[in-house]
Amino acid sequence: MKKIQPVILAGGSGSRLWPLSRETYPKQLLQLTGGKSLLQNTLIRVARIPDSNPPLVVAGEEYGLVVQQQIDGLEMFSDYTILLEPHDKDTGPAVAGAAEYVRRYYDENTVILTLPSDHLMEADEQFLTALEKAADQAANGRIVTFGITPGWPDSGFGYIEAGGDGTIVSFKEKPDFYHARDYLASGNYYWNSGILVFTEKTLRQEMIDHCRPIYETMIEATEMGEYASPFFCFDGQSMAKADKTSIDYALMENITCGTVIPLDVSWMDLGTWRALREIMERDEDGNAIKGDVITRQTSNSLIIAEDRLVAAIGLEDVAVVETADALLVASMSKIQSVKQVVEYLKKAKREESRYQTTTLKQWGSTTVLLTDQRYRIQKMCLQPGASLALEKHYHRHEHWVVVSGTARVTAGKGSSLFSENQSVSIPQGVVHRLENPGAVMLEIIEIQIGNYLGNDDVITYDEEHTADGDNL
Repeated sequence: MKKIQPVILAGGSGSRLWPLSRETYPKQLLQLTGGKSLLQNTLIRVARIPDSNPPLVVAGEEYGLVVQQQIDGLEMFSDYTILLEPHDKDTGPAVAGAAEYVRRYYDENTVILTLPSDHLMEADEQFLTALEKAADQAANGRIVTFGITPGWPDSGFGYIEAGGDGTIVSFKEKPDFYHARDYLASGNYYWNSGILVFTEKTLRQEMIDHCRPIYETMIEATEMGEYASPFFCFDGQSMAKADKTSIDYALMENITCGTVIPLDVSWMDLGTWRALREIMERDEDGNAIKGDVITRQTSNSLIIAEDRLVAAIGLEDVAVVETADALLVASMSKIQSVKQVVEYLKKAKREESRYQTTTLKQWGSTTVLLTDQRYRIQKMCLQPGASLALEKHYHRHEHWVVVSGTARVTAGKGSSLFSENQSVSIPQGVVHRLENPGAVMLEIIEIQIGNYLGNDDVITYDEEHTADGDNL
């Protein structure tokens, strides 16, 4: 097999898996199946490719350290690079930027494999055999995708129409049930795996021909980007100019060098609750259950309890997903409409679209325990060596209680260490910072009190400068 450069696309938030998946807690980082995240399962798959280059993972800038932790947690890769996106622009700019990075640091004839981070596939040998064939065709100027042999007429997946010689005829985006049924009957339609195999040289020429502005923008974003191992961050000012569009829409629907290689494997795009139900273990009534759940006269349903007991009575073909701050109840026949709920929440500026009670941060995580109009209580976990920004708040006081670990707290002009069961108060207007100088996780309980607790009530400072009059 030709040497392969794996590129894992780990951007996006997965709004159709709300309320588990949020903008600050995207689905590819969730442990939806077993003890590993979707991203980690994808990394395991590419680790089995013989003699491949170290993987590149494309992710949102705010998830960089979390992605790094998940890669290191596998203990499978001694070398890798995380390409950080300052803006979410969908897969079109992501693929273009990754390809340009490969050209600059490897070679334009390197065979690149791009694959989503949120799919499940259980067929290593079939995948590797198809990849070898795809790599040969890519080296000859083709852009190759894998078409999954469909098992049922699913309206939640995209479809690819293939010609008799394997050329791509058309793409069909999430058809209704009746069209999906007709596609299966025709025998020349496949589920769109989202996996692409190509050389940078071929991709560059095709993007110049069909979507030049995207590629030229990502050339600039790569040229102006900054590297700090294991991270490479695309230039934010340059990338902001790129259109937000998928690689299928920007490129694949317009090219004549596209090829489909059929892949008859166990595969699932975990983009909907229906898809997740299909892969979970079922009880004798066909229910997929996770958490503290009681069912009576309920069948063929998905019920997930994250934070409390859920009792389901008399339900059929329904999704019930409970988290600490939201509850979804939906007929499986209408499950695609979850995305409309998320869009409504965004327009209404509701935090439930962006935040979950537990929010991943570059330095660790926060979990909201209790909140009201004038106070919020949350748990904060800081990784060893992590530090929050130097900052102050105009409208709230903060009180920190150390549960475990050691905290270094800067408040005003002083800095002190605090250990388990010790606490410190930070009045409003005082410049402060929380750090974990220890070798174990720091866990604290933070109590915020004030007449305004919005996330925008913060002024941050660099190490060298504070404004005149600040209490530091």
